Amino acid sequence: MRAVLAAVGALALAAPAQAVVAQFRSPSGNIGCVFSSERGGVGPFLRCDILSGVKPKPVRPKGGKLDWTCGFQMRWKGRALVTCAAVDERARVLRYGSRWSRDGFTCTSRRRGLRCTNLSGHGFLLSRTHSHRS
Repeated sequence: MRAVLAAVGALALAAPAQAVVAQFRSPSGNIGCVFSSERGGVGPFLRCDILSGVKPKPVRPKGGKLDWTCGFQMRWKGRALVTCAAVDERARVLRYGSRWSRDGFTCTSRRRGLRCTNLSGHGFLLSRTHSHRS
């Protein structure tokens, strides 16, 4: 019986879990976020990009081939990192005054910008006028 339970437990641990992916965007469409619960590789993570650009704008790396529209990405713990990509216009809208939360990440949408934090209290603010990590 113990051997059967151990074999079932080993199979359960070896079976890849289906990653949860969620997207949302600000009512203005200027900010878009994607969350992934994937635990392998970089996951879980929360990433938010702002079409009007991070203010102040970070230095563009040499050889960068993406549009220089940036945002922030973070894991459960630690500071957010600057990242660059695009906003999915099909993502659901996180209305002003609303909160989104999953797996230790929390984002609050306000007219003045989008504020997101992780389990360690680090995070970022994205807005048209300024952006910062904490």
